[in-house]
Amino acid sequence: MDIIFLSEVKVQTHLGVPDWERLTAQTIILDIEIAMPDNSSCQTDAISDTIDYGVVVSRIRETLAERSFKLVEALAEHICQLIMQEFGAPWVKLRVAKPGILPGLKALGVVIERGHK
Repeated sequence: MDIIFLSEVKVQTHLGVPDWERLTAQTIILDIEIAMPDNSSCQTDAISDTIDYGVVVSRIRETLAERSFKLVEALAEHICQLIMQEFGAPWVKLRVAKPGILPGLKALGVVIERGHK
């Protein structure tokens, strides 16, 4: 299985349980692993035979600019479903980190996997 990885993707979004926390956009950090439907791009060297990670990042940024979430878990689920449905990925692993939100804590977040490897 071929997997594309995107490391430390910084995205602005409105996220948090209290209303005041969602008033201002905050930076979250995403680590994404995306399984390829097949490995044909290895033979063809054609962008049309792979998942264009630039387009994936643009779509994530676009959707997170349009929506707000209370829970990191709901945000993570939304991103995984977007990648699988819009880009045909059979499996996605996503780590969402919300840095500097609690004193004495570098970051908090979730790691989820969806689909089948």
